[in-house]
Amino acid sequence: MHNPHGHERVRRSAKSRPKLFFLPGCSPELNPGEWVWKNARHDRIGKSGVTSRQDLKSKAAGALRRLRKRPGLVRAFFADPPLRYIAS
Repeated sequence: MHNPHGHERVRRSAKSRPKLFFLPGCSPELNPGEWVWKNARHDRIGKSGVTSRQDLKSKAAGALRRLRKRPGLVRAFFADPPLRYIAS
């Protein structure tokens, strides 16, 4: 977290002690952020032609806005076996 007060807020809001999971250094399949970018890159941007840097930026922003409006899709990422450790 970049907010210095964020850690305290998370600690107070946690019902139980947070669990720490130590992941291998090179394990993108275990990182939920990689799933978001995979969805944006392959499932959205990759299916359309990109004509310029600005076009790529616009399509990436649109893909991320689409995911923001579809929280069920993002939650579905966590149902996949590699990410189940997060929901445990």
